[in-house]
Amino acid sequence: MGTPHTQPYWNKAAETYDQEFTNTLIGRAERDAVWEELERVFHAGQRIVELNCGTGVDAVHLAESGVRVLACDIAPGMIAVARRHLSASVQADRVDLRVLSTEEIAALREEGPFDGAFSNFAGLNMVEDLSGVARNLGALLKPGASALLCLSGRIAPWDMAWYLAHGKPTKAFQRFKSGGVERLVDGVRVNIHYPSIRKMVRMFAPEFRLRSCRGIGISLPPAFSEPWARRYPRLLAGLARVDRRLGRVPGLRAMAGHVLLRFERAGG
Repeated sequence: MGTPHTQPYWNKAAETYDQEFTNTLIGRAERDAVWEELERVFHAGQRIVELNCGTGVDAVHLAESGVRVLACDIAPGMIAVARRHLSASVQADRVDLRVLSTEEIAALREEGPFDGAFSNFAGLNMVEDLSGVARNLGALLKPGASALLCLSGRIAPWDMAWYLAHGKPTKAFQRFKSGGVERLVDGVRVNIHYPSIRKMVRMFAPEFRLRSCRGIGISLPPAFSEPWARRYPRLLAGLARVDRRLGRVPGLRAMAGHVLLRFERAGG
């Protein structure tokens, strides 16, 4: 996840990531939506590479669906947690875990070509050179292969409304800053980028072409609303159903906490 200097940040995040997101009601609802797309795109017998795999929850899910996964993350702490998740799976032999940053995936070229690639949630938002990642990823994938990439969205109405309601207009619109948003987290300075869908298309060309886009988190509240979600789980479930529909509507799908993009490797 992210550029090399962010490794301490992700090592620290590994200690609480599952507790603060993976195992929350909101986190599960968002991940379930991503898994719907995973199951449409990738199939048993295929071999894919996962970027910024985090605690390995998605890799385990893919393995249990019959997909072989080379799962990479910059943080040894994340990989350590992923190994624990993997040890509880009967399909552990289908996942190969590596400590490897997204910027260094060219090192995998001799192990390709792969049938696809996947990246979930905000890992790619911390990568400075996504065009370089696109070139390296293109060299790893077969022509016609899919790259399913989920990033934090540029337009996040829930976040904007919350910050505006609390008198913080600068933070409400911070995702629109061209140079990214700099944050100091546990003593680690990280820079987070929120590229538009149009910019993602430009950065991934000519190696890839966009085939579909889905918004995740249009009607679903952000992770910091978990206490509310636990008070009203049935309402949250209803919002998740609505989100599945809104996420495919042109014009609305970009207005989400996360956007899920399916790129296709050119030449297929």
